[in-house]
Parts: sequence; structure tokens; C-alpha cells
Amino acid sequence: MLFDILSAIDITGAAAIVVAFLALALPSAAARLRAALVLAAWLLVVIALGATDALAAQYAGPPGLALAVVVPVAALCWVFFASSAGRAALLATPLWAPIALNALRLLGVSFVVLYAAGRLPAPFAPSAGWGDIFIGATAVPLAFLVARYGARANGLVLAWNVIGVLDLVFAIGFGATSSPGPIQIFVGSPTSAMMTTLPWLIVPAFLFPIFFSLHMAIFYRLRREKSVAPGRTLASPASA
Repeated sequence: MLFDILSAIDITGAAAIVVAFLALALPSAAARLRAALVLAAWLLVVIALGATDALAAQYAGPPGLALAVVVPVAALCWVFFASSAGRAALLATPLWAPIALNALRLLGVSFVVLYAAGRLPAPFAPSAGWGDIFIGATAVPLAFLVARYGARANGLVLAWNVIGVLDLVFAIGFGATSSPGPIQIFVGSPTSAMMTTLPWLIVPAFLFPIFFSLHMAIFYRLRREKSVAPGRTLASPASA
């Protein structure tokens, strides 16, 4: 019980930090306020879904959880790449910042603890836990290298980013196939059903879409920087 309470505090705190990061990246006070309100509303919806067990197997089940993951990913990617304001904020934000934000994924230690306690199954919990721990532990050192050496660190960023995406994809895939439902492959007890309850639902339905979209944004930045002609900057109209 104490572990669950501490995890709820940690996960909610991480959610608040990413809300602040995404909102503060926008250029105007009005845009920041709108973004903060939208993100806060999204988080409240996730909390409500978890509190009511709406995504439990006997109700919406895996299809509902899939929608709770895919729809936010699509919306965030649209904001990053199709919205001019979102794209401008993405290009104006130092590359090291979204990398450093991934330090929050050290919270993956919770999955390792839950697996050791027999509350989450393999391969879901070990994969998600140790993958997140690796990405979280390397985020700040990599952000420092990017801040200091700029584009010379882009090769490391690309490799780290690929690993970060694979970690998230495997985690969501193993989680889905360990949950009771039509696509369950890893049968037995325990299952990943607790991920539809609070505070754990915040991870797949809120934090996962944000971190996955940030990885896509980092790929975009790397590709953009590679295509910028020498002597130009990312913010230069000529490079847009």
C-alpha cells in the first residue's frame, strides 16, 4: 500500500512536469495557458477512466486502452508536425531539453519492483522497467553532451532515440498481450490488467503518448538539422 501511494505521488509529479514542459515550450502566455488547460483536462480524463475502471477487461478492455494510447499520440504528432505554432515551438526548443525530460523514465524502477513482488508479469514488466531505467539514466548525460557539442553528438542521440522508441513499443506490445482479452499471448497470473487502474493508467494513457511523441519530435529535429545548409539556423526562414 505504501509503495502504491509513493508511486502515485511519483507518477502524478512526472505528469505535472511534462505538462509544464510542453506548455512552457510555447512562445506566448496565451498559448501556454491553453496548452496547460488542454493537457490538464486530458490528465483528468485519464484519472477518471482509472477511477471508474472504465478500461477494465469487462468494460472497454484492450480496445478502449488502445484508443486511450493511440488517439493522444496522433493528436500530439499533429501538434508537433502539422500545427505551425507547435512546429515553431519544437524548432525553438533546444534539442537537449526533450532529451533531458526523459530522465523521468527512471520511474521504470516501479515496474521492476512490481514484477519482483509478483504483481506484474514477464516479459512486460522487466522489459518496460529496465528499458525505461536505461533511457532515464542516460538522458541527462546525453543532454549535457548535446548542449556542449551540438550536432557532433547527433549520432549518439539517434542511437539513444531508437532504443527509447523500441523500449516504448515493446512495453506497450507486451502490456497488451499480457492483458486479458482477444490478443492475450502471455497467459497466466499475474496479468497486466492493473495497468488500467490508478495510478498506473497514467503511464500508458498519458506519459507514454507524450514520451513517444517527443521521440518522434527528436527524430524530426535530427533530420531537420541534417538538411539545414551550412551557415543557416533552424529558425531561419530560408531553411523552413
